[in-house]
Amino acid sequence: MFKALMLTRDGKTVHAAVTELDEAVLGPGDVTVRVEYSTLNFKDGLAITGRGAIVKNWPLIAGIDLAGTVEASESAAWKPGDQVVINGWGLGETHHGGLAQKARVSSGWLLAVPAPYSTRDTMALGTAGYTAALCVQALLRHGVKPTDGPVLVTGASGGVGIIAVRLLAGLGFEVDASTGRPQHGDALRAMGATHLVDRAELAAPGKPLQSERWAGVVDAVGSHTLVNACARTKWNGAVAACGLAQGADLPGTVLPFILRGVTLYGINSVYVPEAQRREAWALLAAHVSPQVLAGLGHVIGLSEAIPAAADLLDGRITGRVVVDVNR
Repeated sequence: MFKALMLTRDGKTVHAAVTELDEAVLGPGDVTVRVEYSTLNFKDGLAITGRGAIVKNWPLIAGIDLAGTVEASESAAWKPGDQVVINGWGLGETHHGGLAQKARVSSGWLLAVPAPYSTRDTMALGTAGYTAALCVQALLRHGVKPTDGPVLVTGASGGVGIIAVRLLAGLGFEVDASTGRPQHGDALRAMGATHLVDRAELAAPGKPLQSERWAGVVDAVGSHTLVNACARTKWNGAVAACGLAQGADLPGTVLPFILRGVTLYGINSVYVPEAQRREAWALLAAHVSPQVLAGLGHVIGLSEAIPAAADLLDGRITGRVVVDVNR
């Protein structure tokens, strides 16, 4: 038996509860993981509260991330005792997720916990940090360089944003951090932000083309913020979009793309090839130290994840939330 945060549905109403389950419910997979930590991402908050159509199979264990130790393996690639991390691959959406003390998964989903991280460190990053790395990778592949000018990070106080700020600063970029929480300014500067941009400056409708300012953008907000960011991106610049905190709409025009050659990259972290995942985690390990991660978030127990999900969506949580599933 093991404990898990199980989601069930009654009509359109979602119920979340920590319950004890038999391992038989775990379903298919050639590796069984003894989970140590999970985390709460925006998507987890939507699933647990029922505010978003995240879960596709019911009932389902929540949690799109996990880190722990291999307990049993039918795969030659993994052996008991290996420390592993998983982000995405349908966890918490179509496959039982990481907010549980055990998980059974496909061996191809696993990555070894990269040095110098612990399992807890990987969940202090979680899908949010991993997604930030994918966004930065997109800008680098596009050819954006520190000498091209500043890079904007929207939603900079959030999980994706704060790690994106750290990565870009570590790579030598001048970083403009957009936030609606001025009280977090010192923390963002400590992570490497050069300038703070008031969220209100980007959140309202603006002109389809505006003065060029940013060589690249990491956007976790969407809606008017993303449109305004594109409108202020420099010639041949790049925008990596990964979120919809303001909204899923895109109320803009094609002008930045056809008149300035701006490229908009969509970042989906769920089904990313293994090689690119390894590169993303290597980027994180090179520029976000365990010491930095220790100050980014706090640890809660499994039963605390349910109220914390609503707090996350409602903006009452600062920093990352690590879930100790055995607490």
